[in-house]
Amino acid sequence: MPDLAELPHCEACALSRSRTRVVIGSGPRAPGLMVVGEAPGRQEDEGGEPFVGRSGQLLVRLISEELGLARDQYFITNVVKCRPPQNRTPRVTEVAACRPWLEAQLAYLAPDRILAVGNVAAAAVFGFTQGIGRTHGRVGHCGGVAGVATYHPAAALRGGPNVVGVMRADLQVLRSLEG
Repeated sequence: MPDLAELPHCEACALSRSRTRVVIGSGPRAPGLMVVGEAPGRQEDEGGEPFVGRSGQLLVRLISEELGLARDQYFITNVVKCRPPQNRTPRVTEVAACRPWLEAQLAYLAPDRILAVGNVAAAAVFGFTQGIGRTHGRVGHCGGVAGVATYHPAAALRGGPNVVGVMRADLQVLRSLEG
């Protein structure tokens, strides 16, 4: 398992050549919840924090309303730690290159539950092979930690209230996993 102190210097894939910075994640040690997204976008690459744009604001609001958690109460990161060019979907090789970092974060943080947002995260975290339309709300496990997959909040911004409603229902499934 890699040393997390080395993560800011990672050059395991070609994304390291086009990034501004590695977006590690943010939040407390030993969180009750770990949120895993797909990859940083432009704002995240520039600022170094995940989910800071409109989709991040929506996600934070939904987690607050449905789980009662403030942003400083959970850890949020991405499967891929560097921004893919033009915000394209990360390639399988890029996800594989970042996988050891995600596993190291999971081992170090030891969250109680995981929320995977979007297709890439659902596949990387829980091994789901079907799209998020079929796997959202489904309980999965990663490293012995239970969690749920849901739509990426960017999909909710495009898809409107129906997608937000589905995300709320998925968060209720996650809430039911509390010990």
